[in-house]
Amino acid sequence: MQRQCSSRSAYFNVRAVVALFVCAVACLIVTETLLAFFHSETPTNVSQRTLTFAERVGYQRVIEDVYWRHRIWPRNRGERPDLKPSLDAVMSQAQLEKKVGDYLRKSQALEDYWQRPITADQLQAEVDRMAKHTKQPEVLRELFEALGNDPFVIAECLARPALADRLVTNWYAYDQRIHGALKQRAEAELQAHPTVEEMKRLSGKYTEIELVRSDEAGKQDRHGPVGGVQLNSQEWEQTLQRLAAVLGHHNPVEAGVSPAQPERLPLQERAGAGNLSPEKRKSITQINTGALSTFQEDEECYYATAVIKKSNDRLRLATVTWLKESRESWLARAENQVPRTMEPPNADYMLPEIVDGSECIEDTWTATAGPPDGRYGHTAIWTGSEMIVWGGTHGNVSFFNTGGRYNPSTDTWTPTSASNAPTARAYHTAVWTGSEMIVWGG
Repeated sequence: MQRQCSSRSAYFNVRAVVALFVCAVACLIVTETLLAFFHSETPTNVSQRTLTFAERVGYQRVIEDVYWRHRIWPRNRGERPDLKPSLDAVMSQAQLEKKVGDYLRKSQALEDYWQRPITADQLQAEVDRMAKHTKQPEVLRELFEALGNDPFVIAECLARPALADRLVTNWYAYDQRIHGALKQRAEAELQAHPTVEEMKRLSGKYTEIELVRSDEAGKQDRHGPVGGVQLNSQEWEQTLQRLAAVLGHHNPVEAGVSPAQPERLPLQERAGAGNLSPEKRKSITQINTGALSTFQEDEECYYATAVIKKSNDRLRLATVTWLKESRESWLARAENQVPRTMEPPNADYMLPEIVDGSECIEDTWTATAGPPDGRYGHTAIWTGSEMIVWGGTHGNVSFFNTGGRYNPSTDTWTPTSASNAPTARAYHTAVWTGSEMIVWGG
């Protein structure tokens, strides 16, 4: 009897062990199945980060706050320095949202209209460029720190706005799909009225300007008693050089092909035409009077010009211009709805080291990415955080009512808005009030 119980007990022990083993295997199978299930449901881009529109606006305010701390606020003698208002007093929530909406709209236009979405490599390269070429490393460090030294946020909220603006500017200015209808109409008018005498019958804006060569050093009054706009030797040579080019051949820009710029003076000659070699100088005798130029284009307009009167130290120019549609109005028309979200590229960005010692050196110039067309007779003012260049002329042939804002901390240019801008002009005056630039005269 005792032996039977032992066998039976052993039998139950074996069954218990088998049962436990079966349960363990079953649990293991279930666990692995569940793990496999959850793994299969997990997105492959688990590290993908996004930013809501509200988050982007919040980061934009952080960026603007850094710039505002460095912004000049003019004050009268004896006033307290703490009278400078807060950022909220000069920049509304709507303005912050507009800034974010603008760069999201431009990013979307690059993808939809030009089929060139901004990539992670481009954003990383833009952050690297800022860190390497900054002229204000201390301000750039403030910006990085204000954004939490987060490479993703820096790429999306600091690099993307600058990059999107530069790329859209580059592609928009010479895209014949946008400006082609205006070009065809203007060219047809010129063919129908090809003489100087008929220029006023064209639908473009007709202007005349008299240029006077004046070698008086340090002359400030551009409109002296002799009348006309007075040019020093360098400006005079630039004008002759430009007129010789404009009254010559023209290289058309193909539809949809960016950014080939119309023929310009080489950089060294634009910077100092007064130092041109004798063989590159243009004599006034080489410029015909009463001959209408071929059809011309720059980033803002189409135009034709003629010298209607000349002497050794005077030129009288007549120009007719057809302004292109402004980039802002085209973007507003092409993209009525601002995207509230944008899927950022999936990438692991690296935060580069900010390079010190890239200070400005006098009498040198490096063609920074995105500056406005070369010009003179413009104004430039310093706000404390950026330089604003506006207006001016390109060889006294075409005039500008646009410009650019240069930010030395990120080494970037941003075009000024053409909305509600004054008419095109040169030799005007501009002053900084602390929150806006006032242009007068010209």
